Amino acid sequence: MSGGELMKALLSGNEAVARGAYEAGVEIAAAYPGTPSTEIMEHIAAYEEIYAEWSVNEKVAFEVAFGGALGGKRSIAAMKHVGVNVASDALMTVSYVGVNGGLVIVSADDPGMHSSQNEQDNRYYAKMALIPMLEPSNSQEAKDFTIAAFDISEKFDTPVLLRLTTRISHGKGIVALNDRCMPPERTYEKNEKKYVMIPAYARIQREKVVERLLHLKKYSETFSCNSIEINDTGLGIVSGGITYQYAKEVFPNASFFKLGMTYPLPEKALKKFAEQVKKIYVIEELEPYIEEQIKALGIDVTGKDVLPRTGELSPELIKKCFLGSDKDKPAK
Repeated sequence: MSGGELMKALLSGNEAVARGAYEAGVEIAAAYPGTPSTEIMEHIAAYEEIYAEWSVNEKVAFEVAFGGALGGKRSIAAMKHVGVNVASDALMTVSYVGVNGGLVIVSADDPGMHSSQNEQDNRYYAKMALIPMLEPSNSQEAKDFTIAAFDISEKFDTPVLLRLTTRISHGKGIVALNDRCMPPERTYEKNEKKYVMIPAYARIQREKVVERLLHLKKYSETFSCNSIEINDTGLGIVSGGITYQYAKEVFPNASFFKLGMTYPLPEKALKKFAEQVKKIYVIEELEPYIEEQIKALGIDVTGKDVLPRTGELSPELIKKCFLGSDKDKPAK
């Protein structure tokens, strides 16, 4: 493919993340294998332009990627959800340090525990580390959001969390392919106040992290990966990731606030959306992560008082929880 020629391919979400890393100009990739994330590195390794390695654990994988970003190269680390626990020691400090080249950490979560010992909700890592988080709802978005994550990383001097779930990682969809686009070259410049987190410097960086979050909140209000669709104003639905697809199937005529950036949330836009609809459902898997933040804005919503906090959701389960067990009851 050359000259900007557009091609399409049937890709899983994991394959699409790998393609996004390639198109974004990533040069360093590291990972520790674990379903549902394993195929990300397997497919990244197929691109000769990217140095790719399996690391001995997730913390090492993240630090390898951080080292690449420190040197000015766009870098990515991939792991399953419990692997972020291992990498979290470094992640929390790198949030303070920031980046040079773009840095993205992929967390592939496993609602339903298809291959995992727990189903922890890693969206809370973004909130704890005060770093932006993107959540794609299909394979095309998995590629596009990967590219967007690197742009955000460099724009705001921050690592970015890209969160997938099992259905996104392994589900397949049509993805438009583009050429590899290399970002402007970045060189490393010695700066101990930025890169060495002894307490005296960390206190300064902490203030910068809080200030960065304010800029990210403003950015989220107009971020193109969030979208609003106003249809029937009797019902508004806030969702993101795979649950958006489920909700859209069950409530095709509802108004939707589809979140692509789930941290920080676009608070002003959500308040405006709430003013346009009579009632709001928040449809999300696992914890009431979005629901709690929206309620904190003073917006009344229905969510985990109806939906379960365990396992995967599905169109059938969403329909049963909100519309009752009558299979013939029409979607609203």
